[in-house]
Amino acid sequence: MTLSVRFAALAAAASLAANAAFAEGYPDRTITMVVPFAAGGPTDTVGRLIAEKMSADLGQQIIVENVGGAGGTLGAGQVAEAEADGYTILLHHIGMATSATLYRNLAYQPLEAFEYVGLVTEVPMTIVARADFAPADMASMIAYVKENADTITMANAGIGAASHLCGMLFMQAVEAPIVTVPYKGTGPAMTELLGGQIDIMCDQSTNTAEQIKGGTIKAYAVTSPARLDIFPDLPTVAEAGLPGVEVSIWHGIYAPKGTPVEATERLSAALQVALADPEIAAKFADLGTAPSSAADATPAALKAKLEAEIARWQPVIEAAGVYAD
Repeated sequence: MTLSVRFAALAAAASLAANAAFAEGYPDRTITMVVPFAAGGPTDTVGRLIAEKMSADLGQQIIVENVGGAGGTLGAGQVAEAEADGYTILLHHIGMATSATLYRNLAYQPLEAFEYVGLVTEVPMTIVARADFAPADMASMIAYVKENADTITMANAGIGAASHLCGMLFMQAVEAPIVTVPYKGTGPAMTELLGGQIDIMCDQSTNTAEQIKGGTIKAYAVTSPARLDIFPDLPTVAEAGLPGVEVSIWHGIYAPKGTPVEATERLSAALQVALADPEIAAKFADLGTAPSSAADATPAALKAKLEAEIARWQPVIEAAGVYAD
């Protein structure tokens, strides 16, 4: 054996030993989960529920840190630049895919800047309006919007937010250029809808379910392929004649590029344990969603989802001609 081959073998053995030691000791301190949106919003709700259950399996606490702004790109960028040691992770939604097109000068490349942990859930959207909005059902609402597009206002939580994306699909489907009003987060948008200052909004069921149940807003449809168990009388958009508006806001967990595979695999295993917990299933059901399957809560499944969603949303955003930069 030559000296160079011997050194290579020793280096490989040392690397294997280091990886084994890392895997055995990980995690040995608190993990930070960055949620790139405001506290109290729908993605934050999902993040806090799953962080609690993952913490129990990992034996170390996962602390949620909200880093809102720029459609989720500020928080995602922070994680992309964080130390790749398994102690900083990101919970992001569909905005991870759409940011690749919405932000033409994005500081990081979504497909290249992260390692993957797994999918968490896919949350359907709901098309809702202020409680006293005139149309009685989805069909009459579509007709009303087409006739009065220039006087109707549609709220969203900012360019790139889930409500903005769903709103773009809705406007394309009904062929009506509604006046859109962006807010700095889902909370302010919902407050304005509740107060009657805004007419309609398309947002995640995790944010609208409580208001729909309480009758403080009017619900017209869900964007899922099937009706939701918590709202069996609420039709799907396809039933209302808008199949192109079917959209779910999926959530996934990421880590900085270069994070050891032992860490991402351990995190993925903890995620799968959390998603199989009956309490998570029950709490997700109350929000109109369900945990991802064990097959989807994997690095490979999340990577495939991100690739497919970037390809899906790029032409939609380019056709709308609305960019965030």
